[in-house]
Amino acid sequence: MAATTDAQSKWEFSCELEVNLGSQEHAQIIYTALSVDKELQPDKVKRVMSASDGKLLVHFEATEARFLRASFSAFVDVLTLATKTIEEFGPVIEV
Repeated sequence: MAATTDAQSKWEFSCELEVNLGSQEHAQIIYTALSVDKELQPDKVKRVMSASDGKLLVHFEATEARFLRASFSAFVDVLTLATKTIEEFGPVIEV
């Protein structure tokens, strides 16, 4: 029982990111592209993603605030690149 408590308290820092991408197709493209990139230090940072209702949902957990910040920042950088790529070359979604 103590091992479970220790494992749960390890992930002290967390944050949520929700990005409205305008369509489920765009959300799924971004999800598929970014889900292949795993965390470099999985013992210090966890990231869980999903795509639903045209939104990309991302949950981060980390052992320290600095690992959370670094992971979040790196993720936003690749998310920005993927979003700009879809805007430039991706399928046009009529609203």
